[in-house]
Amino acid sequence: MTVELWAGVEPTINRVGDAYLDQCLRSGHRERLEDLDRFAGLGVKVLRQPVLWETAVALRGRDPADADLTFAEPALRRIRELGMRAIIGLVHHGSGPPHTDLLDDGFAEGLARYAGAVARAFPWVEEWTPVNEPLTTARFSCLYGHWHPHRRDEASFCRALVNQCRATALAMRAIRRVIPGARLVQTEDMGHTYATPALQDQADFDNQRRWVGIDLLRGCVDGHHPFHEWLRIHGISERELSFFRERPTPPDVLGLNYYVTSDRLLDERLEHYPPATHGGNGRQRYADVEAARVRREGITGHLPLLRAAWRRQHLPLAFTEVHLGCTREEQLRWLAEAWEATRAARAEGIDARAVTAWSLLGAYDWNSLVTRDRGDYEPGVFDLRGGAPRPTALARMVTALATKGRFDHPLLAVPGWWRRPTRLLPGLSTSDASFGTADGAQDESSPSAPERPAPLLVVGATGTLGHAFGIICARRGIACRMVTRRELDIADGEGAGRLFDEVAPWAVVNAAGYVRVDDAEREADRCFRDNVQGPEGLARACRARGIAFVTFSSDLVFDGTQRVPYAESDAPRPLNTYGRSKQQSEERVLDAHPGALVVRTSSFFGPWDASNFLDHVLGALGRRESPWALDDVTVSPTYVPDLVSSCLDLLIDGEAGLWHLTNVGSVTWLALARQAADRAGLDADRVRGRSLSRAGLAAPRPPFTAMRSERGSHMPPLDDALDRFLQERRSSASPPVL
Repeated sequence: MTVELWAGVEPTINRVGDAYLDQCLRSGHRERLEDLDRFAGLGVKVLRQPVLWETAVALRGRDPADADLTFAEPALRRIRELGMRAIIGLVHHGSGPPHTDLLDDGFAEGLARYAGAVARAFPWVEEWTPVNEPLTTARFSCLYGHWHPHRRDEASFCRALVNQCRATALAMRAIRRVIPGARLVQTEDMGHTYATPALQDQADFDNQRRWVGIDLLRGCVDGHHPFHEWLRIHGISERELSFFRERPTPPDVLGLNYYVTSDRLLDERLEHYPPATHGGNGRQRYADVEAARVRREGITGHLPLLRAAWRRQHLPLAFTEVHLGCTREEQLRWLAEAWEATRAARAEGIDARAVTAWSLLGAYDWNSLVTRDRGDYEPGVFDLRGGAPRPTALARMVTALATKGRFDHPLLAVPGWWRRPTRLLPGLSTSDASFGTADGAQDESSPSAPERPAPLLVVGATGTLGHAFGIICARRGIACRMVTRRELDIADGEGAGRLFDEVAPWAVVNAAGYVRVDDAEREADRCFRDNVQGPEGLARACRARGIAFVTFSSDLVFDGTQRVPYAESDAPRPLNTYGRSKQQSEERVLDAHPGALVVRTSSFFGPWDASNFLDHVLGALGRRESPWALDDVTVSPTYVPDLVSSCLDLLIDGEAGLWHLTNVGSVTWLALARQAADRAGLDADRVRGRSLSRAGLAAPRPPFTAMRSERGSHMPPLDDALDRFLQERRSSASPPVL
């Protein structure tokens, strides 16, 4: 038996106060039946599919047996038609419909009645997860107070845990009365806790507690179990515990949910950590932080976790959520580690069956543990920011793993951020000598980097954009070769080909070109040479070698007569020489290399180039001067780090064609200058306005070049970018050195 590739959408319906936060509603998945065809097209054969209690009861009355399941029928029918298996989930980080909650004595019986109704409606489904992560949900709801019913005490935690486990057991009994062979796929977060010596007892407690929900279902919490007395002290009766022992409901598959943030470290040195990490156990105060950031050995890792789970539970295992809210290459690396660890575990004789590509459609607001409705979105296998789901590089990876069992990409040659030295917080990293040990040996499944991984080649190393690519690539662990004008004349196509053959890059970024808009009016030949002939030659050399290619265009391809932001499909009508060079560049590059990515952008500002407009304005105000800015020209300012990060994600995804990438928002130059001054605590009124007609610029300028994208809004709002720009500017006395 080979390792299976499973998949699932993020379906959480959690309650905060009286508000229900529904991931499938926010993603639009519930209304897009065609999503299932997309998933099947990846080669996925097993899908974790939500049929959540909260949704069904919201559509009808409170009687679980009378739940309205019509919302689930088309999806389950289509999954069956497509030849996929469904693992039905009934409660996912939820607390049930409004008439019940995790502390309600009727919660378990209510879910069991609902489970029976779902089983009768879909008797062909054999795999079930009645309650996702019961112990984790009990922690977030009744120990930390994040979710309803917002308790913060151990007695409420114990009650919520036992109620969810009882609900799981009763639900499986109800399901098996309809489907005798139904199998329980029980999931739980299985992170490991490390600690300083002073807190090792608390870490030991946490590491044992994570198994209690599984032990209850297996019926092994008796008088000899280390948590038997603890449960009794906190209000769980012996009769309630005997319920599990008399009729055990062991998982048929134990689903391990493991995130890069799952491994924690407890440290009593509160002064080293932000207040948001501070907590305690009633006896000791400590910070609870990501082990990856402070432990020299890093995270426990997937393979040791599989070994520990197998040794303790001896149940068939699967990773039932594998997701990382991060940049695209790190998402690929995380999934690759889980896959290789599972294959290695099988080779050792461990019954490790599957890896689940999670968050197929991404997720919303998990950066706040779904306690706020801000719409903070992180993409997954598909990206929803363009309306229709757009497959990312993860989609190619999922297809390769599902159909071939392997996936290759040059970016996998570099370890993930959780394994690179730059992950450690300065002055806090330490070894296991003072931070405990994991259940298993240190993870040997992480990839070892070759001496020279295939690089990304950046042409135009010394310019604003090229310099930023170098910095961002270093931060993201993307091997990068920077090329200056001295090393390569951009218009020398033959020289470019020789360089590409020597370096063997997997992709080329053209960050070079002629950028002096006013000088271009008298240096048209040089402008067209650098902006048209050069990119076209690079594109041809890349296409001949099967290399991905990215180049940049400008908002100055438009004439400014429009009064709504320009989209990719709007016809370019440049007013000046520079704009005409960029229009021709777009056309010739895409003709020479149809797979190229051409990015139109606008009005740079960034922290690593003191020559940009905002640095000029803020510097002048700091010297108590009165700079001026155009008050009748509207643009879409672009924060360079956001631009580079978005370009890299799209490049890794294999996107092609014309894209508009700017931060969301449009302002005049004067408004931009004053907003930045206000945020920097400077006198914004000192910035003077000037009209375009009085600016004395040699090249004609369009009065309106705000842009939007029909292909998706991939960059943050302008306000957010300005705040980060100023924060980075304050923290960097000088530009980073590559």
